[in-house]
Amino acid sequence: MADLQSTLKRKPEGPLRLGWTTGACATAATKAALTALITGAFPDPVEIRLPRGQMPQFALSVKTLGENQATAGIIKDAGDDPDVTDKATIIATVTPARPNSGIIFKAGKGVGTVTRPGLPLDVGEAAINPVPRRMMSEVCKEICDKYSFPQDLVITISVPDGENIALKTWNPRLGILGGISILGTTGIVHPFSCSAWIHSIHSGIDVARAEGASHVLGATGATSEDAAQAIYHLPDYAILDMGDFVGAVLKYLRHHPIDKLTIAGGFAKLTKLAQGEMDLHSSRSQVDKTFLWTIAKNAGLNQSFKHFIENANTAKEVLDIATKEGIDIATPIALQAKHVAEETLRSALVTVEIIVTDRKGNILARK
Repeated sequence: MADLQSTLKRKPEGPLRLGWTTGACATAATKAALTALITGAFPDPVEIRLPRGQMPQFALSVKTLGENQATAGIIKDAGDDPDVTDKATIIATVTPARPNSGIIFKAGKGVGTVTRPGLPLDVGEAAINPVPRRMMSEVCKEICDKYSFPQDLVITISVPDGENIALKTWNPRLGILGGISILGTTGIVHPFSCSAWIHSIHSGIDVARAEGASHVLGATGATSEDAAQAIYHLPDYAILDMGDFVGAVLKYLRHHPIDKLTIAGGFAKLTKLAQGEMDLHSSRSQVDKTFLWTIAKNAGLNQSFKHFIENANTAKEVLDIATKEGIDIATPIALQAKHVAEETLRSALVTVEIIVTDRKGNILARK
């Protein structure tokens, strides 16, 4: 994502156009390459199913068929989002693997490798996140089943100039070296325009009030939204398109209250709220490890862990350390985040609930 100034410069007139994640592009390229490997022909355009059922089509920009190898590439279209990976070529090369080896993911040129703990991938793994891996695995199973082809494959994802693109992201700081990450939980890039997004939040609250809603949900992402919805099953009009803009939700509800607000998010995002941050995007706020150490210490973590906590790579690593020691730090984070939210609402008659989830959508704390 670009900074606010460049975002506003790029904002077009009229409705903002959606785009596709690197994960969606990698999945489509994988489907095209595997199909060509088996049949000798590339589907172009190639259609995939996204996690929430959409069926977009992608034109191929790269088609190469060799002996026991096929390569397909797609130029990423980020829509009206000023994403640093917009127009990058996402390339998938598929080759057969040894029998019974399953699907193996590899980082090609321009895709990063994980070198530090605390991420949803093990050290040494290609920086291809879990949802894109699942999407690619599912499409491979579908094709292999169709053609009775062994589901033992090596999928190598590469991105020309990915090393340079990654320098504009948080990857180097996180220890993801050599290129970008292949990301996305829904496959869709929602245009990141602060003014447009905040306007949509305000409109969402207005609609919810007009519908007589007594309870609304603001989630930082699809995983935490699904976790909260598994509890409440709220109607669509009660789901706010909050994303990282928790401050926009709280400040608008201050003057346009609804009886109850549930804020759901991952541990790292809600740690930022607990710190007092109102914009949870990684380019504009960071987790304070000293703050986390204070939370962990007060929860009972031994003083000997101070150095490890304050020098941890990510909030997840801190959470993992505390969990391993039997210390619950999600609950005090939820309580502090609730306090910050209530302070921001001031005297508005809104009951606040905080739901903290892990990356898989398991609820870690609910206060």
